[in-house]
Amino acid sequence: MTEERGATMTRRRADTRRRLIDAAYEAFSERGIRDTPVELICERAGFTRGAFYSNFSSKEDLFLALFQEENAIRLQRFREATESVLGDTVVGAHEDLSPTLGRIAELFMVALNADKDWYLLCAEFRTQGLRQPEIRDRIGAAFRHFHTELGAILVGTLDRIGRKLTISPDDAVLVLVALYEQGLQNYLLEGGELPADGRFVSELIPKVMASLIVPAN
Repeated sequence: MTEERGATMTRRRADTRRRLIDAAYEAFSERGIRDTPVELICERAGFTRGAFYSNFSSKEDLFLALFQEENAIRLQRFREATESVLGDTVVGAHEDLSPTLGRIAELFMVALNADKDWYLLCAEFRTQGLRQPEIRDRIGAAFRHFHTELGAILVGTLDRIGRKLTISPDDAVLVLVALYEQGLQNYLLEGGELPADGRFVSELIPKVMASLIVPAN
């Protein structure tokens, strides 16, 4: 009976966190992190402030939970895009990688094409971390973990096609992320609609990546 009660409480707590995270994503996307009061998140999730603070210490703590979830989704997208293109493909030692990398980038970017709100939230969160020492370390650690996981997928992908990086995986990911974010930022600043095919940076990424890759042997 005690175990059953404990399992029920665990499910209830997980459901509460899920509803708070979902409500927060919606509210943050509309107002930004700074301008979203905890009360609004609670109202949309259908809970009291007490329920909020029994699960999260602050809005920033909640966003970190959201950040981890969304990054897991993006990592899975990258794996799926890679698998969809590579499959059982064998790439020759002297074969041009640009078409293969381009197909992976295109599939990945199309999946991310609706990420305008997420990019804006991450940019705000990063800036907030730079200004607030009390959360800076946690934010930095969250971004580093995401980049490390991306790097591991990249190395595994290249290993499958007999290639390796000429720079460290961490540096390669920094290049990829910078290209993606700068391309997205340029479109947002120009006020244009993002291309439906996700090509705002995907044509550039394979060219840059190809220059950082050599045969493994």
